Amino acid sequence: MTIQNNSTRPAESGDDALPIQGERLIRNVNWVGLKTLYLKEVRRFMKVQTQTVWAPAITTLLYLIIFTVALGGIKPSVLGVPFADFIAPGLIIMGMMQNSFANSSFSLLVGKIQGTIVDYLMPPLSNLELLVAMVGAAVTRAAMVGCTVWLAMALWPDVNVTPVHFWAVLWFGLMGAMLLALIGVMTSIWAEKFDHAAAITNFVVAPAALLSGTFYSVDKLSPTFQAISHANPFFYAISGFRYGFIDSADSPILFGAFLLLGINIVLGITCYALLRSGWKLRN
Repeated sequence: MTIQNNSTRPAESGDDALPIQGERLIRNVNWVGLKTLYLKEVRRFMKVQTQTVWAPAITTLLYLIIFTVALGGIKPSVLGVPFADFIAPGLIIMGMMQNSFANSSFSLLVGKIQGTIVDYLMPPLSNLELLVAMVGAAVTRAAMVGCTVWLAMALWPDVNVTPVHFWAVLWFGLMGAMLLALIGVMTSIWAEKFDHAAAITNFVVAPAALLSGTFYSVDKLSPTFQAISHANPFFYAISGFRYGFIDSADSPILFGAFLLLGINIVLGITCYALLRSGWKLRN
């Protein structure tokens, strides 16, 4: 007697029809799965919060302390505000962006190295839901680092980090964190070992962040280096975020806001296409 297996094709009648094997059953957004993956990613870095949240916050605060102590009684003015007030917002968002990249660049990479990548690919999640969960967790870590650094700087003497334009703080903080989160996802897809991710961190992310006007105003640079700075998207995130605190910037605010949005849209589409293709994940 031959046993016929109908599990891989639909039955002929309506309500009893079985789905094709591998076909997605959840037609709309899988909110439960999306929330579960997001919480998994958040809990992953919160289990070692001393390393992922508090240590970066302290390291960023040390930059402010070093520059404040090094200047001593000298209090130069940059963009019409004291130097400490000028660099504080840049340090906050620089810490946010670097930690956003660190979080998203780790997720898929550690799965590939440890052989647990199936935990990301097999659940009933679409590629977009997978991307949103990973980027959302990275932005959450960035926000936690940013709030921690801001609180420490608010308590530090002779530093004013009171927001003037709260919308700019939120928008550029979000756009900057998303920018690095999406770059981190692309890195985790491409990288095959931790050295690859470290190379992007050391030779792309760190130089782009440090050379984007965090510690100086690009208006003081030569025309050549001004052009290079204006070609760096990190510059617009840092300058716009700083504008939210000191009401002054060395870049067009609205142009930077829409430029970062456009770049994030392009990076988001690219990440989605890479996840959908399965490049270096399923292949």
